[in-house]
Amino acid sequence: MFGGSTIEEPDMKILMVLTSHQALGDTGQSTGFWLEEFAAPYYRFFDKGHTVTLASPKGGQPPVDPKSEETEAQTSSTERYGNDKELQAVLAATQPLSEINPSEYDALFFPGGHGPMWDLAESATSKALIEAFDLARKPIGAVCHGPAVFRHAKSPDGTSLIQGRDVTGFSNSEEAGVGLTDVVPFLLEDELIRLGGNYSKGEDWQPYLVKGGRLVTGQNPASSVGCADGLLELLRSSSPQRPNVRDEAETKSSQ
Repeated sequence: MFGGSTIEEPDMKILMVLTSHQALGDTGQSTGFWLEEFAAPYYRFFDKGHTVTLASPKGGQPPVDPKSEETEAQTSSTERYGNDKELQAVLAATQPLSEINPSEYDALFFPGGHGPMWDLAESATSKALIEAFDLARKPIGAVCHGPAVFRHAKSPDGTSLIQGRDVTGFSNSEEAGVGLTDVVPFLLEDELIRLGGNYSKGEDWQPYLVKGGRLVTGQNPASSVGCADGLLELLRSSSPQRPNVRDEAETKSSQ
């Protein structure tokens, strides 16, 4: 675990789950998690004094998408991470997802990058974790390709966990813009719609996020800060451990 240093509000425990998948389909290129989508939310949580635990399917060092380390992808958060040896050491030792007890955490967050499309989207362990958080009425956030993790997650009634909820995620046009439409195992926009989510999107590469009940999702890397802040807002207003009753308020969203 890695705790914050400046306490501005009650310390909450946030679990961040990163991909362990490195191969970009059959291209021979590498993928992983997108650095900005990890660093920016992490520091939003850290600077508020919350305790953040990092996990991944395989544990240890999760792969960083090399494109997210290129000059044009750098932000103040990634630059801060580049000088943060302590966080780099924590990232290199993520906990295996199978060892995580969801009852020990107050909120769940999934950074994106293309990696989650292959492993977290299909992981039974990740699916069970998401369902446990949702059942306990704990907030869940996911940014960019992160919402792929909802692909197989179900509500107690057996329907898709995102059915009837407002969601966003990396758009088809953005996927085409990076030239990976025919490489990814599925198009996230199409999949979120197929699952019954009320999918919406903003302009390509511009910040856009939506809230659907206890879920907050961001469209792209530029949405990472807003998505993290949205999770913190949900965390402040949530009441964990109540029965999971879906009503009209549960499916309404706000931006």
